[in-house]
Amino acid sequence: MSVSRAVLTSRYFGLTSDHVVAQSFWVTTFVILTAIGAQIEIPSKPVPFTLQTLFVLLAGALLGPRNGFISMLVYLGIGAAGMPVFSSAGFGFAKLFGPTGGYLIAFPLAALFVGWMITKHTGYAWTLASMTLGLVIIFTLGTIQLNVVLFNDWLRAFEAGFVIFSWWDLLKLFAAAAIYQQFSRMTR
Repeated sequence: MSVSRAVLTSRYFGLTSDHVVAQSFWVTTFVILTAIGAQIEIPSKPVPFTLQTLFVLLAGALLGPRNGFISMLVYLGIGAAGMPVFSSAGFGFAKLFGPTGGYLIAFPLAALFVGWMITKHTGYAWTLASMTLGLVIIFTLGTIQLNVVLFNDWLRAFEAGFVIFSWWDLLKLFAAAAIYQQFSRMTR
């Protein structure tokens, strides 16, 4: 009895597969996508505009809380170990302790939270709310570290680390929610 190629592909590479090969593939894929998203940037001081958060939100939503968390932890690990995966091809522990480190450190927590929230409900409004709160986690931790490391002025840190990203991250939020909804329809 032969197994069709589609069945094998779905089992070993399907987004919702519980097979270790599929899960490893998707975790690795989101590590790579996040690294690519970090290089697509609009320079801004002290924190550049990048596409990283789009992939953080999608990792949590599509991979679930555990694998979304793992993918972002691996991303941070390879960046800390010396791979140039952070914005502007940055790398090393210094990036995690510098002005943008709070955002990076928040990635696994945001993916975990978004993934957990989406396991509760799957509607579009719930997805938007879950991802919005994921962004709040990222920008809160980022703003806190930005204040501690650079500004020592909460208002300036909030303006430079949270408010300035509002319009940009609204676009990414709606894109991530739409992408997730499309994938979830295809996998039902």
